[in-house]
Amino acid sequence: MSSMAFASDPDSQLNDLRMTPTVRAIQRVSPAVVNIHGQKTVRSTAAGMAGAEGPDSFRQVNGMGTGVVIDPRGYVVTNFHVVEDVDDIRVTLSNGETTSAQLVASRVKSDLALIKVDSSSLLPTIPRGTSSDLMVGEPVIAIGNAFGYVHTSTQGIVSALHRDVPVNETQEYRDLIQISAGINPGNSGGPLLNIKGEMIGVNVAVRVGAQQIAFAIPIDQVVEIVTEMIEIHNEQRLLTGVRATGGPRDGDGITIANVSASSPAARDGLKPGDRVIRVGSQPVDDRLDFALAMLEVEPGRAMEFEVERSGKRFDLAVVGEAPQSASPQSVAAAAWTMLGIQAKPVAESTMRRLNARMRTKYTGGLYIQAVRPGSAADQQGIVPGDVLLGIHGFETTTMAGLGSILELPEIKRGPKARFYLVRREQTLYGHMQIAAMPSSTHR
Repeated sequence: MSSMAFASDPDSQLNDLRMTPTVRAIQRVSPAVVNIHGQKTVRSTAAGMAGAEGPDSFRQVNGMGTGVVIDPRGYVVTNFHVVEDVDDIRVTLSNGETTSAQLVASRVKSDLALIKVDSSSLLPTIPRGTSSDLMVGEPVIAIGNAFGYVHTSTQGIVSALHRDVPVNETQEYRDLIQISAGINPGNSGGPLLNIKGEMIGVNVAVRVGAQQIAFAIPIDQVVEIVTEMIEIHNEQRLLTGVRATGGPRDGDGITIANVSASSPAARDGLKPGDRVIRVGSQPVDDRLDFALAMLEVEPGRAMEFEVERSGKRFDLAVVGEAPQSASPQSVAAAAWTMLGIQAKPVAESTMRRLNARMRTKYTGGLYIQAVRPGSAADQQGIVPGDVLLGIHGFETTTMAGLGSILELPEIKRGPKARFYLVRREQTLYGHMQIAAMPSSTHR
């Protein structure tokens, strides 16, 4: 009887052998991996790189990359270079549906971006691990849109840890994971997994000309940077008066560290020491959860906080406010000092006509009225009549928005920042050395 039972079930036993940890890891994560694609305008000739405006100086290229869903409402992390300069970001979900996405926040130096996918249904999210305990030699798996072949999976090992890889004057990857798994164009922004099917990094680069040498940003670094990106984005559009602390991992929790006097949070009952359990319908287990939960809270609308205080849980309704904009005079002065431009918003009707002629979807821009000789803008060839569209990954649709960008800590220190503008119906890109504000000078 036992031999007959064994003979009648060979397929089941063989399938058990085939269902390896690698297979299980890929199956666990694949639904949360998306493919990103779109067109961008690049300078195609040396003359174009030098600023020439002829029809042969630019060309449209198809960009592609990968992203991972970190929030079921459609928030996706990818590399900044995947979505950089892409006018219409298109995303294909694991079920084959193709939809559009918008850039929410980015950090150019770290090559990370957060985009919001337009989806009517909740999306599966990626399981998150930690990069704090990685071991050289342990198996890893990469998934990505390699050369356009969607959901390509490759396997290797952790070859080394703590690699620094300089790219150019404005970008340097630090403390990367070196791996032997195959990484190709299109893999950028995709997940690096451990054998348990947890995301431990974001695949970012391959050593050109080398075999089995590729790199990923550690997940702990990704979480920290993406959280900071979202927090800055939230602070620019929503005033609550709350400063929260918490760890980077699920379960670390969020505690209210400080509540500004006379702020919306103080007025509505939040207190230092409160542990935040939920914001709206979003559970909060760590700082990233809290930042993501605050993303869709609008100024003037009540947001429900579930908090724990002295062992008791209860709900509070907090109404955030729109931040007070810097005065037009102070923004104009900062723009003249730091950038060397005098500008005004482009009329909506003008922007519509420009988009129609260029077949673009720019939401707005600043018309350059004057350029200060010797300034950062002047050195980059910006001239009156140009329309400034964005700086440092943020759109410049209003003077108030420009003021918020110039108030960013990393901008106030005076870095090289990427910008893009329209001139004579051509989109141009460059990097300018922004002057630091005098008050920001370090001793």
